[in-house]
Amino acid sequence: MQTPISVNEKKNFIQWFLNHYQLKKRESVWILNYLINHDDILEHIHFVREAKLCPRSIIISSDCSKEVPFRFYKNHIVTTDAEKSFHDIRLNRDEDLFIELHFKNDHQNAMYVAVLEENPFIPPEHSITKQDEETANNLLHYILYEHQIKRIKEKIDRALDERNNSEFARLSEKLREIKASQPKTK
Repeated sequence: MQTPISVNEKKNFIQWFLNHYQLKKRESVWILNYLINHDDILEHIHFVREAKLCPRSIIISSDCSKEVPFRFYKNHIVTTDAEKSFHDIRLNRDEDLFIELHFKNDHQNAMYVAVLEENPFIPPEHSITKQDEETANNLLHYILYEHQIKRIKEKIDRALDERNNSEFARLSEKLREIKASQPKTK
């Protein structure tokens, strides 16, 4: 279970974000400033990924992002009109609002990650299972193993071309060790 993000943490993040990024739509700045000044609304704000899957959400992009400038989603209706979303925020203060921000390196930004919450509306078929994780891990190990084998074989061929018997013997032994250490696949 994730620890809830406090109103102050959300407020500090939004202030930091506004101080560091130029937004594609000036109305986005107005909305974020409005949120900063209303703790009762901030209690219902959740920063998530894939906000378009949520019943009520906003996607805001900075100038350094290639994403759409602004989108407001409410019950499968989408608008780019920031005034309509602002009106909805004011009228429905007690409803959860999910916000996704797009800016340069947003997936790696510690400030953003600190306020991100798990999106409860992402369908289970879109989430990674333990089996998926294990399969991906096995595939990665197999690819690395195959690459390592290929590189050693190339070096063995080079040693043969150069008639370097000691290098050939060393690499051949290394190849046997790697093949012997590789677990057998099911």
